[in-house]
Amino acid sequence: DAGMSASQTNYQGTLPCRNCDGIDLDVTMQGEEMAAPEERTFTLNATYRNHPQTPPDENYAGNWEVLSGTATDPDATVYELTPDGEGQIYYFLKLDEQTLELIDPQRRRFQNSDMLRLRRL
Repeated sequence: DAGMSASQTNYQGTLPCRNCDGIDLDVTMQGEEMAAPEERTFTLNATYRNHPQTPPDENYAGNWEVLSGTATDPDATVYELTPDGEGQIYYFLKLDEQTLELIDPQRRRFQNSDMLRLRRL
């Protein structure tokens, strides 16, 4: 489609869940790191596996920013995904071209960081 010049990347992974079998995360990011802020959009879908309360899927859309550096790596690239309206802000460390890792709002990696990764499809 010639009208869609923005690139799109899709990442998927399953995060640990205290009282369910896992949270399936599906993140689609539109736009380039250098694009105008309004062109950098995302959708995030979270699905809870076998949760006793069977919460509904969470679907967020919003804009993403590129941040530089983490608590330990000044050269790291971090994506800040801010949903429109309600919803928490997600911070993802870009490990490489194929992998994002969920980190905390202070841009620190979690101890179980290897379980918090999304793979590019």
